[in-house]
Amino acid sequence: MIDDTPAPAGRKARSGLGRGLSALLGDAVVEAPVNGEGGSVPSGVRTLPVSAMRPHPGQPRRHFDEDKLEELSRSIAQRGLIQPIVVRPHGHDYQIVAGERRWRAAQRARLHEVPVIVRELSDADTMEIALVENIQRADLNAIEEAEAYRRLIDQFGHTQEVLGKLVDKSRSHISNLLRLLDLPEGVRTMVVTGELEMGHARALIGAPDPVALARRVVDEGLSVRETEKLARAVKPEGRKGKASSSASNGAPDADINALERQLGDLLGLTIRIAHSEKGGTLTLNYSTLDQLDMVCQRLSGERI
Repeated sequence: MIDDTPAPAGRKARSGLGRGLSALLGDAVVEAPVNGEGGSVPSGVRTLPVSAMRPHPGQPRRHFDEDKLEELSRSIAQRGLIQPIVVRPHGHDYQIVAGERRWRAAQRARLHEVPVIVRELSDADTMEIALVENIQRADLNAIEEAEAYRRLIDQFGHTQEVLGKLVDKSRSHISNLLRLLDLPEGVRTMVVTGELEMGHARALIGAPDPVALARRVVDEGLSVRETEKLARAVKPEGRKGKASSSASNGAPDADINALERQLGDLLGLTIRIAHSEKGGTLTLNYSTLDQLDMVCQRLSGERI
């Protein structure tokens, strides 16, 4: 599906992501195509040489589908670039904020100049816009989306609550995606290439040898539910003594894993439980001081 198609005339601005992107860039930028009714051009749109633009190194999107890129290139060659690319001044050239796929397709279509909108944006604003635009177009896979969230948290101090409002997603959705980054690189790569869906990958978190299990899931074409059963059926390795067996109260490892996921979704953190007959430990892993502050407030009963 071509992401370069203009919005139907008279359509109302969308809530959620559309509103978030409008707030970052301005309503005219988001809604108006380059060639509007009567051939009008939105204010702020200009043309720049394709060679004067460079991709942003922190662009959330890493994987570009070759077939879809070629399809977009043919469309641009026939109709031109309808939606402008958003750029910001960067050194002697310009850095792409939103529209790298259109820029790549325009190069394939051998366009020398393309319509752009130039904005003075901070690094944080640039990352936010790139993330929102890609999510709005459903262009990111789960790992790319998770890595973008992690970057905004680590580099710019965003909390999961702020990110949820920014992209119109629930906090549990963001938390679940961030936990995918705990998986080995081999499993993450399978998500990026589309071999595994997010649900499959999530079921493998905490399982022993998740790469081998992921390969089995793909080879046998297992559903998400079947993947969850497979992960529960494999006993965790590397635990010593009584902690490696079922607890004395009858709670199996699968229940412990389910509790870890439930608490992780509730707090937005990675949770680890080590249980034995004499008790155990509950470990909460946080990445930012904001997350630590949130935990402290919840434990003390303060309102967040």
